[in-house]
Amino acid sequence: MAATPQKPAAATPRRKVSRHRGEGQWAAGHFTPLNGNEQFKKDDDGLNVRTRIETIYSKRGFDSIDPNDLRGRMRWWGLYTQRKPGIDGGKTAILEPEELDDKYFMLRVRIDGGRLTTQQLRVIGEISQEFARGTADITDRQNVQYHWIRIEDVPEIWNRLEAVGLSTTEACGDTPRVVIGSPVAGIAEDEIIDGSSAIDEIHSRYIGSKEFSNLPRKFKTAISGSPLLDVAHEINDIAFVGVHHPEHGPGFDLWVGGGLSTNPKIGVRLGAWVPLDEVPDVWAGVIGIFRDYGYRRLRTRARLKFLVADWGAEKFRQVLQDEYLKRELVDGPAPAQPLQRWRDHVGVHRQNDGRFYVGFAPRVGRVDGTTLTKIAELAEAHGSGRVRTTVEQKMIILDVEEAQVDSLVESLEALDLTARPSSFRRGTMACTGIEYCKLAIVETKARGSQLIDELERRIPDFDEPLTININGCPNACARIQVADIGLKGQLVVNDRGEQVEGYQVHLGGALGLEAGFGRKVRGLKVTSDELPDYVERVLKRFQEEREDGERFATWAARASEEALS
Repeated sequence: MAATPQKPAAATPRRKVSRHRGEGQWAAGHFTPLNGNEQFKKDDDGLNVRTRIETIYSKRGFDSIDPNDLRGRMRWWGLYTQRKPGIDGGKTAILEPEELDDKYFMLRVRIDGGRLTTQQLRVIGEISQEFARGTADITDRQNVQYHWIRIEDVPEIWNRLEAVGLSTTEACGDTPRVVIGSPVAGIAEDEIIDGSSAIDEIHSRYIGSKEFSNLPRKFKTAISGSPLLDVAHEINDIAFVGVHHPEHGPGFDLWVGGGLSTNPKIGVRLGAWVPLDEVPDVWAGVIGIFRDYGYRRLRTRARLKFLVADWGAEKFRQVLQDEYLKRELVDGPAPAQPLQRWRDHVGVHRQNDGRFYVGFAPRVGRVDGTTLTKIAELAEAHGSGRVRTTVEQKMIILDVEEAQVDSLVESLEALDLTARPSSFRRGTMACTGIEYCKLAIVETKARGSQLIDELERRIPDFDEPLTININGCPNACARIQVADIGLKGQLVVNDRGEQVEGYQVHLGGALGLEAGFGRKVRGLKVTSDELPDYVERVLKRFQEEREDGERFATWAARASEEALS
């Protein structure tokens, strides 16, 4: 009997083999640019654009600017195009960049360590009045931001800033951004160690250097020897936190890999103690790892926090020691729990020399050039001419004699810059928002100021430390995930079925040694108009239900969804 013929086996589909490109890590040999940002950085270093601004763009005007300079390299000198007026939040993600761009710029002045002289502050104020329509916002990274800047005026602004020792160098872009520091470094009575010299050394050696001017993305640094943990160290790419080593004395605990945005991560301790004079070298080692091993394939994964999450603290420390420092780091202790809940230095405080510093609260960081020049005058009349900005959008005047304190506080009050703010005035921060930011969806600054007024009127007896952080989009520039009440701007539907400005609510976030991200209650969104009613309702429930001494964040973690709605 003949064998039954067999059907031929179905051909196995051939798998398409693609060449693995890795994560774009230079240390792995992946130098081919994998996105447009990496390409324009390879084509020309961002620092080089200054010459074109000075010699071409400022003379020929906005329309002469090359697109890769306009939306890329100019950031290396603190310049972003601002949002064209009249474009609502629903169009933010729809329009092309050239449709969103106004022909004016935001310009960021970097203020490392938040340290200013009154001469510098006066120049900042004068530039605001002459070139920026009076704008001058204090950011939550101790900088000052102008708006309405014309490209034609940029060289003159640089000349004036640099004449008093300020700059916009690498204030933005894929660079080492401003080094934030304790605003009371060197003067606080309870300070563990003064990190100012390390900030100065990092700035002089590395800022504006092409050694670190092409990073995968931005790199944020914090250095503070304050026991109040006053620089939000947990959410920086690298942080040096003051500690006492039982054998070696005061130094810094090293943290890496913090950051927020749409994929927030708390930084991790490497368990290493760093003496003051070694901070710049260790900083260079960590940023070197980021430059060489950082992920450059996808912009969404190009922050140091993703590399740290993949490697873990042990491997990261080993690579830092073996490949960059060529020596072992000393093991060290973690920082102690801060004794105070407020870490912004607002109010009147004694310095280590017997004089006083006075911290005061502008509304959500919004000031203007005229006000800044008046602050400079007050600091000269009542202090020694030293002023500080903080990471909470606040300011401080240093070196005030005891006999001058009351006069200064009263003079500040007359400018609506209170040194005795309510919890709401003290604890509310807001990002730039839709007024100027091309990424924003909703308004923030005016909304935050209005919210302060409403809450002071409705709950005048509320005196618990409380942070309310308002952001115009999901990118968390105002640190919404680590606020008691974090408000992420988005479009929401009101009770009439209309799409309006509003916020997704995060509750119970915190920084400190109990750092954590806020809780999102399912479906909890509020319109801008409903915001004061909502916050009032939640805070009154907190007052009713809290246990003795309980913080809002602790209550929010255990409260029912009904209580939080």
